[in-house]
Amino acid sequence: MISNYNNDVERKKFKHYQIFIKQISNLSIQSLNHLFWPAICLNCRGNISETDNKLCQSCWEQLIACTGSDYCRRCGRDVSPAAILEGVCPDCQGKEIYFDEIARSGIYAQNLKKMILDFKNGKTEVDLILGFLADSALQGSSFINEIDFFVPVPLHWSRKIIRGYNQAHVLSRKINHRKSLINTDLVRIRRTKAQPAMASPSARARNVAGAFAVRYGHKLTGKKICLVDDIKTTGATLNECAKTLKEAGAEKVFALVLAVAGQKIS
Repeated sequence: MISNYNNDVERKKFKHYQIFIKQISNLSIQSLNHLFWPAICLNCRGNISETDNKLCQSCWEQLIACTGSDYCRRCGRDVSPAAILEGVCPDCQGKEIYFDEIARSGIYAQNLKKMILDFKNGKTEVDLILGFLADSALQGSSFINEIDFFVPVPLHWSRKIIRGYNQAHVLSRKINHRKSLINTDLVRIRRTKAQPAMASPSARARNVAGAFAVRYGHKLTGKKICLVDDIKTTGATLNECAKTLKEAGAEKVFALVLAVAGQKIS
């Protein structure tokens, strides 16, 4: 009996010793990794600790400053809840808006602006942060449980060849949704001028008019669609996409964007 007891004690001691050695080894490996391959901020490239979650504290603070304010769920612009009348803000009253509701991560400023521009220009690793922001915005929307398909706003094929990817499609893949699929039946059939070059909302609307179509044999009829894009400026592109989708038979069209431009951080 004493022999069996001693054996059990020794086995437990040995097991605890193995766990201790494994923990020390893991800490040593992490320390060496941080020494030879230090973690860096995805935005400013400064050194960070392993617990900083991809961005340094300063970049997180600037990013948070761009998010979280009240906005109109019809157009996405900053607005006080007291200014909302019958579900719309003063800025979008009387305007023809084809998408039914919008969710946004923040305003197009500071680090959010920088990260979106970097994302467009080949720095695809920031999709970890931007995907998290888009997903958070969707979770706070009223339409999260209505979506049948996520539809990325399409690039013209010539621009996609130059860039190598469609940033809206990359963003769509980062969204955590238990049932909705990505649908690419919406296509851009005409190469338009870059929207930032357009001076006025009417010029932007003319620029994208008739620029989109849906594929033959699409599965969008009667479905509820969530358009996904990086930036909303005047809303001309989202509006034209939503109009095209509804003409093709979509029941509802929502929009999810990372940022709305033309706003100031308060």
